[in-house]
Amino acid sequence: MKHRPEEAVDTSRAYRRSALLLLTLVYIFNFVDRQVLNILAEAIKHDLALSDTQLGIVTGLAFALFYSLLGVPIARFAERADRPRLIAVALSVWSLFTLLCGAAGSFAQMLICRLGVGIGEAGGVPPSHSLIAEFSPKARRAVALAIFSTGLPLGSFIGLGFGGILGDALGWRWTFVVAGAPGLLIAVVVMLVLKEPRRTFPLLTSTAPAEPLRASLASFLSTSTYRWTVAGGALQAVVLYGTGAFLAPFFLRAHGPELAALAAGLGLKANGFLGLAFGVTVGLAGAVGTFFGGWLGDRFHGASLKSYVTVPALAGWLSIPAFLVVFSSHDLATAFLALGFANAMINAYFGPMHATCQGVAGASRRATVSAVTLVIVNLVGLGLGPPLVGMISDHAHGAMAMQSKDALRLALMAISAVSLLAGLAFWRARASIDADTVS
Repeated sequence: MKHRPEEAVDTSRAYRRSALLLLTLVYIFNFVDRQVLNILAEAIKHDLALSDTQLGIVTGLAFALFYSLLGVPIARFAERADRPRLIAVALSVWSLFTLLCGAAGSFAQMLICRLGVGIGEAGGVPPSHSLIAEFSPKARRAVALAIFSTGLPLGSFIGLGFGGILGDALGWRWTFVVAGAPGLLIAVVVMLVLKEPRRTFPLLTSTAPAEPLRASLASFLSTSTYRWTVAGGALQAVVLYGTGAFLAPFFLRAHGPELAALAAGLGLKANGFLGLAFGVTVGLAGAVGTFFGGWLGDRFHGASLKSYVTVPALAGWLSIPAFLVVFSSHDLATAFLALGFANAMINAYFGPMHATCQGVAGASRRATVSAVTLVIVNLVGLGLGPPLVGMISDHAHGAMAMQSKDALRLALMAISAVSLLAGLAFWRARASIDADTVS
């Protein structure tokens, strides 16, 4: 993939806002594709005869494996390539494999499809972060990256809300087809609208030597701020993805009759009602937390950048008691209210974490630092979170003879406590963030 000839690109505020909104839309469909699987997990588990461990692998490790392995090579390519075109190709690939998930007839086939989704999504976020960090003023970078990061909860809102309703109406297979198709159209819009801007550092050509990977990695991996910040993000992602993958199975097992009664009153089935409820308590509440996490980081940093790591530390700690209420309460309304608060808190780290990492790396390594960050965060969060919940649940159900709902309750409570360690890691980064930030 070669550069389109370098040309003057519109850098007006209107274009920057339009570009940010379009990139956020792409990121929304990144998470629509993921969350559709989560809301349909119980139906897929039964149809394909999966264990909770296999379900955890399909929802987490299968995706994380190739997403992580390909993240850095694609990001290095993005430092030299046409980033909008790369994003469009990546979006097309993950949307196509999402469509193919609907044809899976076994654990192995679903595994292969999720690997394909991971391959495509590996090329989406790093070049997007690079573009956003490049056209955003430093003082507004956390807000811009937080707005982009709202794609996660907004995609969750759409994937969970409409995925549940479509799953009830069309079945889980056709729901994957409906979820994947729009991405193919949006990819065309990205190709037509987004342009590769002039870089704020010397533009690389196809023949110019790139900075050696070892030197690029060492420039930010050697900093204490980067290591502690990414450790905090990875541990928080264990909680975010571990709980997210099993929310639908837990509520269906623990609150099934009450959900069915409430859904019937609205003319829905339990899964459709649950999807709408999660759309609000996971999606919209998460979007609020994501935005205000970035806004608070920018608002209070002043002469110091410590707020960029203080905000996610405090928010993560506040999520722990909320999650304990979610999984222990026998009252459905109380559980949903606590879930909304917990998700607002646990999503607050995205903007500040990415702004911190971009500031430590410098302008010429923006896509690379984004990819390395995502490799670590997703390999740990997705690779460990859902499988750990599944394994703890299977062990408690089998060896400890607990009921399925109580076994899953125990697993989810255990994983939510990891936010304590995440907060400690973010807090540790306060000591060095001002000295380590270079741009």
